[in-house]
Formats: sequence, structure tokens, C-alpha cells
Amino acid sequence: MDKGSDETEWREDCSPRRILELFSTKWTSMVLHTLHALHQGRARNGVLHRSLPGISKKMLTQTLREMEASGLISRHVAGTVPPAVEYRLTELGHRFVEPVELLYDWARRNDDALDRLGSRKMRS
Repeated sequence: MDKGSDETEWREDCSPRRILELFSTKWTSMVLHTLHALHQGRARNGVLHRSLPGISKKMLTQTLREMEASGLISRHVAGTVPPAVEYRLTELGHRFVEPVELLYDWARRNDDALDRLGSRKMRS
């Protein structure tokens, strides 16, 4: 079976597993969404941190490094003192924003179902 082909078995390199691995932390999709929806595809570390309630500085740094390594964002350092670092969505990052936005839109429209799911989860 080739990568990206229809899955007859859940191989480790099948497309669904590869995309779920990329989004295995909640922060990756949230950083993509925040960069896209709130900051026109680019923002400095401090701006991102203030835009993502609940994320620690350490987790944001780790997430940004992982996203840069995977090619979703790029890091740009301005030659100022102190250096200003800006993160920007890459072409690949812009492509990944589309499914993230679809998922977030679905979640907004189905908030009641998510509430029931949360209640169900708590009873277990």
C-alpha cells in the first residue's frame, strides 16, 4: 500500500495515522488556528502566548519547535537588539489550517454534542 492510498489496514504510515500524529497535542492545532485567525499568519512568541490561555511558556516553545521541524511554521529573527523572533505559517501550514478550521467550526456548531460527550466521559 502506498502512502496516501485507501487504507485496508491501519499501517503505521497510513495518512490518517500520520495526520493524527501531527495533531497528537492540542496545542499544534490551536497555534495554527491562532496564527491564522487572529494574527494573519504571523506573530511573535509573546503575542502567541497571550493569545493561548492555559499554555505554559515551556509548552509553547516546545510546540513551536516541533511545528518548525515539521514545516508548518518558520522562525524569523529580526536583526534588532534584543532580537525579535516572529513565527509565520509556511505554505504547508496554510494548507493544514483548512482542516483545522473545519474541525473548529464543527465543534462550535455541535457544542451541545460535545457537552453530552463530556458528561458521558465523567460518568465512566
